[in-house]
Amino acid sequence: MTAAAHEHLDTVTLDQYCAAIGAATLLKSVVVFEQMAPEYVDAIARGLESGDKDQVLSEAHKLKGAAGSVGLKRIQELSQALQCGDEPRWEGEHQQWFAAIREHMDNDLTSLKHYLTERA
Repeated sequence: MTAAAHEHLDTVTLDQYCAAIGAATLLKSVVVFEQMAPEYVDAIARGLESGDKDQVLSEAHKLKGAAGSVGLKRIQELSQALQCGDEPRWEGEHQQWFAAIREHMDNDLTSLKHYLTERA
């Protein structure tokens, strides 16, 4: 696959992790992330539905860290934006950021697993 096909991944960090711990070990972390991500996403959704901004920010922060730890750059960046409730753009765009997280999560995870499998 081309570099553009993986532009939503942090390939520099992923390649460093693969060199340090191996792709197979990193894939195990991806599986844990894959199991935890729906909980974060559901908690963000509940926060949005109930108007609990603190919950949204807290869960987005957790998702950002978890996504970053496995190289999911796009999900990390969207979560970063979503966790910054003091930013002027937040009120107008937080729903779009969350929708993008939901839209891209599964495909980004599939792409990440494929990227790591090629290196295992």
